[in-house]
Amino acid sequence: MPTTLGLELCDSGFLTAACEQNEPKLLNIADRNGATDWPGFVYHEGSTYTFGRAAEDMWFVHPRRVAHTFWSKLAHEPSSLTVAGKPPSFSELAFFFLREFSERLTASAGKPEKLVLAVPSSYLKDAATEEERVGLLLGMADELELPLAGIVDLACASLCDPRSPGFNFTVPVVVLDVRLEGADLTLFAADERLERKHFLYLPNAGYAHLLKHLTATMGNRFLRHTAFDILEDGRIEQTFFRQTKDFLLSHATEHRYQINTASRNYEMLAKHDQLAADAQAFVASLVQGLQSFIDQTGNTPALCTVALTARSAALPGLDLKLRSAGFVRQLRLHPGAGACGAARIGATRLSVPADIADVPVETSVPITDTRRLSAAVWEARLQKTRRLDPRPVPTHAVVDGIGHGLAGLGRFTIGAAGANADLVLPEAFPVSDDCVVPLMREGGRVWFVDASATRFGSEVEPRIAIEAGDRLTIRSGPATAEVLFVHCANGGRTS
Repeated sequence: MPTTLGLELCDSGFLTAACEQNEPKLLNIADRNGATDWPGFVYHEGSTYTFGRAAEDMWFVHPRRVAHTFWSKLAHEPSSLTVAGKPPSFSELAFFFLREFSERLTASAGKPEKLVLAVPSSYLKDAATEEERVGLLLGMADELELPLAGIVDLACASLCDPRSPGFNFTVPVVVLDVRLEGADLTLFAADERLERKHFLYLPNAGYAHLLKHLTATMGNRFLRHTAFDILEDGRIEQTFFRQTKDFLLSHATEHRYQINTASRNYEMLAKHDQLAADAQAFVASLVQGLQSFIDQTGNTPALCTVALTARSAALPGLDLKLRSAGFVRQLRLHPGAGACGAARIGATRLSVPADIADVPVETSVPITDTRRLSAAVWEARLQKTRRLDPRPVPTHAVVDGIGHGLAGLGRFTIGAAGANADLVLPEAFPVSDDCVVPLMREGGRVWFVDASATRFGSEVEPRIAIEAGDRLTIRSGPATAEVLFVHCANGGRTS
């Protein structure tokens, strides 16, 4: 029986991992009908609630009896359902869902010694939201007698998944998680700890919105091909929706839609390229939101790693759109990364407190919790100036108070003694021909060439334009140097 479980509390599908001997693995928790995907849907009929996949399968059949926003809007406010003449609150529906899931979980995996929740970053976006939503979750856990040991930011937990290939901790990491109702953008920086620095929630950027759009566009294509309208009956539309969702998540190159009626069968072969074309506007809007987010946080695409949850990576064309926008560093997380990371965190350093009010809530973790790539012998990190007004092209690179002219064309190198560099680093740096940072002078600009990107999985060496006020920090073991880029009038010459 597993002693520690991690639960990824995500409205697009709950996922659970068990951690034994510090090695987490995903569990399949079947609902009453045998389905294991557990999307955040509830269906009400008479005195009966149905949850997960079975409730999602009624979305187009009885839309007024189905709710799917109660996890994203977790609060005491009334939901859109009407039960016994009044609407249950979002928190009530969430509690009923969690009760059903936890019962199935216990029946399948046994009662755990510890449970860690990986919750959406939007739950912890500010103090007021955190107080309300964490309070509701603690109340649910107490009522259900769950051995809760911790609550962790889902994006943060995902970077702690030991199955991950790891990430470069010398540049910021932004986790892109597309859920059912919206998308979370969470930016982290790592030093002694992996810390969340910025967060943005994109509403209407979730799978509920996308799948409705894809069902409609594929349905129109089906109508033109077969002269049969899927809107004729809610159950037929529901069947078509299910096929569209399976097609999207399968990554298959093609799919044969099949609709059977009492009189005849209808078929249409659809291509993945058509699916990608239908999702193009959705993906473009998502990338645009990410670009604005990165810009507002004072970062640049080439100097960030985008970590895609499995839900996000399933979007057709997203990786190519990100590359075209300059996000050449991409990391694909495994399905259930948040659950596995939470389970590992719980197993290694968390315990169940005597008072549930003392359960820790974490948006940062020790760097030892993360799955990092091995650090290089040396590293160079460009820090852009936070000023929003346009900055001039630098004329000099200054280190230890001495300026070095950047005039000319071609490469300009910064390196340790013995590297034959244009700018020699202080003597504290070990003599190593490997420690060389290249700059390019081209087109009237000075460019930082991030040669380390290829060491961390990028297919290209990104170039970032350097402006006056930018700083380049270079580290090699205990040695550190900071190069300040400045613009001097007349190129620094006196008249």
